[in-house]
Amino acid sequence: MSTGIYHMDVPSLIMIGVAFVLFYLAIKKGFEPLLLVPIAFGMLLTNIPVAGLMDGPIYNANGEVEQIGGLLYYIYQGNKLGIFPPLIFLGVGAMTDFGPLIANPKALLLGAAAQFGIFVTFFGAIASGFFNPAEAASIGIIGGADGPTAIFLSSKLAPHLMGAIAVAAYSYMALVPVIQPPIMKALTTKEERKIKMGQLRVVSKTEKIVFPILATVIVSLIVPAAAGLIGMLMLGNLFRESGVAGRLSDTAQNALMNIVTIFLGVTVGATATAEAFIQPETLAIVGLGVVAFAIGTAAGLLIAKLMNALSKEKINPLIGSAGVSAVPMAARVSQVVGQKADPSNFLLMHAMGPNVAGVIGSAVSAGVMLSLFSGF
Repeated sequence: MSTGIYHMDVPSLIMIGVAFVLFYLAIKKGFEPLLLVPIAFGMLLTNIPVAGLMDGPIYNANGEVEQIGGLLYYIYQGNKLGIFPPLIFLGVGAMTDFGPLIANPKALLLGAAAQFGIFVTFFGAIASGFFNPAEAASIGIIGGADGPTAIFLSSKLAPHLMGAIAVAAYSYMALVPVIQPPIMKALTTKEERKIKMGQLRVVSKTEKIVFPILATVIVSLIVPAAAGLIGMLMLGNLFRESGVAGRLSDTAQNALMNIVTIFLGVTVGATATAEAFIQPETLAIVGLGVVAFAIGTAAGLLIAKLMNALSKEKINPLIGSAGVSAVPMAARVSQVVGQKADPSNFLLMHAMGPNVAGVIGSAVSAGVMLSLFSGF
């Protein structure tokens, strides 16, 4: 009577089946295994009946603990309190070279354009009638293709939807090489995909040191709600570029990043219980998420084409699709699609500019949404 087998039901079996699908995508297909493996395992653990790994503590009438909570419940507080996502940003900053963005500031426009999907999907979620503005904002951020930002915003605005939003966001991040190429080919001609771009200028060490400090001040003053994410991103980058904090940079981009990724992934998966996940709203979130991602990709491409029409210096519009903040996967997809059109074309470094601009853009978008709908 106390076994999980006795208490197993159909919804739990369905969720365990979803976990196996994610295992397949991660291990067999190689889609973002560092993210999908822990997410899938957390989903598996939370849907084993009676295990109670996500159960909270139980208190008696005197406020004393009668039964302590499950292991994952306590680790999950790092997501619920918005601690893990900024720490992920710290690691991302330590791993990221902002040189391509500094060398080509126009890439900021492409990164900003790719955030268009966030706001279109926000209004789409409102129009669906399923979601209030706070929930719609959390769903829209999926379009930025930035899992930590999606978790951060949903933990503040719609914690009850965090599991579905996080799984959707990370799944679409993993499927970037599948989702983006058809959109890229549909919106560009072969001649456009063959456009070669000149070598980027060399960025000085001084510029690389000043950039994270200046970016933190400017963004935090304009959108204070984004200060946590942007601040950690830029602190990690300053560790990298300063030349005097090598040990901190190494820890941020390796040990700390790996530890937090494990905790974040497992507990995100653990929020995907059968009761929370098998709902009509979940299907709506998954559908709206892919719409957000597709619109963000398309907007980056179209703005790049518009920039070509208005400028003598041509850019390859494929780098516009890298404006979503799946670093560096979206930039690699731009490179791969470009080389299929012309094997001698090298777009990776050019695409990294919009790609890192997209990271900044998604954090700013999250800050704007949080400012508008906090406490809604």
